[in-house]
Amino acid sequence: MGSSRFPRRYLIVFLMFICTSVCYIERVGFSIAYTTAADAAGVNQSSKGVILSTFYYGYACSQVPGGWAAQKIGGRRVLLLSFLLWSLTCAFVPLDPNRTIVLVIARLLVGVAQGFIFPSIHTVLAQWVPPHERSRSVSFTTSGMYLGASMGMLMLPSLVKYMGPQSVFLAEAALGAMWSLLWFSYAADPPRSEHPKATASGFGETLLPLRGSSKLKAENGVHPTKTPTIPWKRIVTSLPVWAIVVNNFTFHYALYVLMNWLPTYFELGLQISLQEMGSSKMMPYLNMFLFSNIGGVIADHFVTRRILSITKTRKLLNTVGFIVASLALMALPYFRTPGGALFCSSVALGFLALGRAGFAVNHMDIAPRYAGIIMGVSNTAGTLAGIVGVDLTGRLLEAAKEAQLDLTNPESWTSVFFIPGLLCIFSSFVFLVLSTGERIFD
Repeated sequence: MGSSRFPRRYLIVFLMFICTSVCYIERVGFSIAYTTAADAAGVNQSSKGVILSTFYYGYACSQVPGGWAAQKIGGRRVLLLSFLLWSLTCAFVPLDPNRTIVLVIARLLVGVAQGFIFPSIHTVLAQWVPPHERSRSVSFTTSGMYLGASMGMLMLPSLVKYMGPQSVFLAEAALGAMWSLLWFSYAADPPRSEHPKATASGFGETLLPLRGSSKLKAENGVHPTKTPTIPWKRIVTSLPVWAIVVNNFTFHYALYVLMNWLPTYFELGLQISLQEMGSSKMMPYLNMFLFSNIGGVIADHFVTRRILSITKTRKLLNTVGFIVASLALMALPYFRTPGGALFCSSVALGFLALGRAGFAVNHMDIAPRYAGIIMGVSNTAGTLAGIVGVDLTGRLLEAAKEAQLDLTNPESWTSVFFIPGLLCIFSSFVFLVLSTGERIFD
């Protein structure tokens, strides 16, 4: 497992942190580059929403297959192949808003490729990380998304200004290629020959509550040596799984709406360019990075110190995160200065990230063996949120313009931010009622 000072699993987690960072640099980068090119070409808001949401159709199609592939052939291999596919797509596709079909196909391909990534990440984490490190490992890994988004918001507008929108695609392809080389050189499967694709059942097992026959088997030291059939029916009908699915949908609805439309809100709603905002525009995503890791540390502290049970820990962090985020989202359109909008969006995204220490780790609590599968199922819901939310926002703004409302008017944006705010309240209630921290799948 590596040296005693620096276990191998830490290197694996760090590489996956970089992985998620690069993925979100790509997503934010496309939003910035395409928005610039589309505005210059006179593309309307509804058409922009269609192109921006196309990625999520491909992303939705590959979530469950991604979990299945990671379960069967290993998350390490699937991660490498998916990274190579989307990097090559970015390298060879021209960014021309008038070539709609080309852009649609390209974004579908990138979406399909990136759809394999997060189920594979969670499969690898379940293989490598002991239960008492799961919250902070998952939080650290996924916090790369927010660091990547913040770095993209900071650096890519300048790259677009001086080198043109196409340069963003080339830069993203280069980053993807470099990460692929690092992963190929340093990643490995867990060194346990008797369970080459098993979950982390041998790590800190007493911290993970069991039910029924699973508890008896663990107490007797019995572990299955053959990978069982995936219990699809139990997964689909499980209420704790649905609690994760609902919260994943809401989290990504809010995240994707802000990620894809916040630049438009600043440019058209507040009449300030991203260039003028300087480094302050990265604050919402930097806040997500900080709060995601804070949530992970708090959750693991509560569990390892036995301050709260796993179930209560997940419910507490999820509820606090989503309720505070809902208030910030609904207040956002009424803050008419760049500073006020940055504050609200930073609070909203920061506390949403804190909530990930609840729902986003929970699938590893209830089903460590099938973590990638359940991640694929719940992330499919999250991707559908991206399709619905990003496209619906474009239609809402276009409808506001047809109703003679200028986009500088707060009423044009009220429904845009109220919808995710209300979803946060609903989802936190669902998680409180239906979720559990106990293992329910052997």
